[in-house]
Amino acid sequence: MKKRDLKMKKILSLVLSIVVVFALGGCGAKKEAVVTDKKIIKVGASPVPHKEILEVVKPLLAKEGYTLEIVEFTDYVIPNTALAEGQLDANFFQHVPYLETFSKEKGLDLTYTVKVHIEPMALYSSKYKTIADIKDGAEIVIPNDPTNGARALRVLEKAGLLKLKAGDLISKLDITENKKNLKITELEAPQLPRVLADLDAAVINANYAIEAKLNLGDALAVEAKDSPYANVLAVKTEDKEKPYIKALSEALTSPEVKKFIEDKYKGAVIPAF
Repeated sequence: MKKRDLKMKKILSLVLSIVVVFALGGCGAKKEAVVTDKKIIKVGASPVPHKEILEVVKPLLAKEGYTLEIVEFTDYVIPNTALAEGQLDANFFQHVPYLETFSKEKGLDLTYTVKVHIEPMALYSSKYKTIADIKDGAEIVIPNDPTNGARALRVLEKAGLLKLKAGDLISKLDITENKKNLKITELEAPQLPRVLADLDAAVINANYAIEAKLNLGDALAVEAKDSPYANVLAVKTEDKEKPYIKALSEALTSPEVKKFIEDKYKGAVIPAF
């Protein structure tokens, strides 16, 4: 009888262990579901045009049961580190080459879901009205980050001011012809509009140009419309397929967003979808 009781106790103990394991497993699955289907989406963005575009997205996501929180950034570094550290669910401020270069240099596992718009860079000047007016030895300032610096140099090449080596990530060291002996200086992109009045000319990113009320029609040269530098929604690679990221991606490439970009920016920002 005792042996039988002992055997029954062991069986009951085993059954209880299995029940506990399944119960804990169920709790874990529940917890994971909450994370996967989160309803508050925190996105880092530059003020213009990214934050303005995201404001259009807010009501679209609200219809799907999501709340969009926009965190404003004015630099090109913190939004990616904040995303990688989990302080943000996504960010919207950069083009593909910058995202890929930054991620590689910093060892971050970031990717993107959709291409939203293109911001053509342009050459602005408060001293000259045309390319032909630019004097020998003039100083032209470009962004100091590698990808936007390379873009700026291509704008100058397209305008006939320089000739450059082939390649994507070029620098001023890759200038092969500079007939006007232009001085190419590098400066942080956000500062360019602020110091434009003191410069001969500067190649400025569209978001900062728009923010500074610079008119694209007054630019001396504009980046080609087939530019590969589309601005994207960046996310952690592990989050790419999550429902809330898919919902955000769909909203950012909706007809409502396309119409807003076309009506609001009139060519200064171009939809990429």
